[in-house]
Amino acid sequence: MLKEKLEKLEFIDLQAQRRLIGDKIPQAIEKVLHHGSYILGPEVLALEQELLAYTQAEDVITCANGTDALKLLLLARQVGPGDAVFVPTFTFASTAEVVAESKATPIFVDVCPHTFNLDINSLQQALETLDKKLTPKGIIAVDLFGLPADYPSIQAIADQHDLWVIGDAAQSFGGSINNQKVGSLAATTATSFFPSKPLACYGDGGAIFTKDKSLATLIRSLRNHGCGEHRYDHIHIGLNSRLDTVQAAILLEKFKIFPNELKRRNEIAHYYNNALKEVVQIPITPKNMGHAYGLYTIGCPGGKRDELIQALQANGVPTNVYYRKPLHLQPAYSQFPRASSKLKNAELACSKVLSLPMHPYLSDAQVEYVCEQVKKAL
Repeated sequence: MLKEKLEKLEFIDLQAQRRLIGDKIPQAIEKVLHHGSYILGPEVLALEQELLAYTQAEDVITCANGTDALKLLLLARQVGPGDAVFVPTFTFASTAEVVAESKATPIFVDVCPHTFNLDINSLQQALETLDKKLTPKGIIAVDLFGLPADYPSIQAIADQHDLWVIGDAAQSFGGSINNQKVGSLAATTATSFFPSKPLACYGDGGAIFTKDKSLATLIRSLRNHGCGEHRYDHIHIGLNSRLDTVQAAILLEKFKIFPNELKRRNEIAHYYNNALKEVVQIPITPKNMGHAYGLYTIGCPGGKRDELIQALQANGVPTNVYYRKPLHLQPAYSQFPRASSKLKNAELACSKVLSLPMHPYLSDAQVEYVCEQVKKAL
């Protein structure tokens, strides 16, 4: 019985989801093959309408991937040389990558030691110490591991300094603050439908949510080579960043089971929390927030992470580390400014975080087994 459990333990189990959906995905793809509108076909519009209804955003624009979602927002804001954009250092490279690619300057900010999201005090410090040669333009707040950033506090600071806010919700689709969904928490939000995300396609995909209708119109043009009313009428310099119709069709089918999957993610996290709270740092979720649990990430006791990884691996429990090094210490980004010489919370987080298996198809027995192995190893 134990061996059977081990063989089935996956960090993320896309095949279990595929078996549940059954023939619906092939049928959805076949429908696209039949009508032949492979680019911006009817399924793309249908998906945007579903996303709009779910998030209660003002407008939704799908695009090719989550990185392009961020890039399009910066392009629409005309971010460029001499501009400063504040980003947390404890995140995936895309968050800062799009700023650097636009020839603007990412300013690295520390994170909260409890939530791992952008730290308000560090943001204030970054604003106060900003090089006078740079013009502060905006903030990209990351919803790390699926927990929404503190958007009310971030927006208050942004309003004081006349900055815009982008929510990087690559891991948090389905999360909420005061029952208001990710996608409508910030003035603009970018998300990803990469296969490992809470709502995922079978390839790359992304979406932008905004409260600004005129901005949405501009981004729709930018994602399609800057086109105007006609295909060869170019009114902006844009990108080729359209969501494939096939991926939209897949997402429409997956969206039907998404609420149940989100509920199950939270059930699993609740079990993990109760079982592990005495031996590791468990994820913190403020009472007014809903966590999407794109990843379930613990903080290991000092110096014991590698030992724990080895013990779990030996007993068939897969793990991952997101992330081993903060961006301000990465070779590609080390030359950019930071809020302080050491961003200590992020550096500490990188030394202790460990993500355990998290997907909606873990059985109760598997979750129990993971917890037993963690406690045994520690």
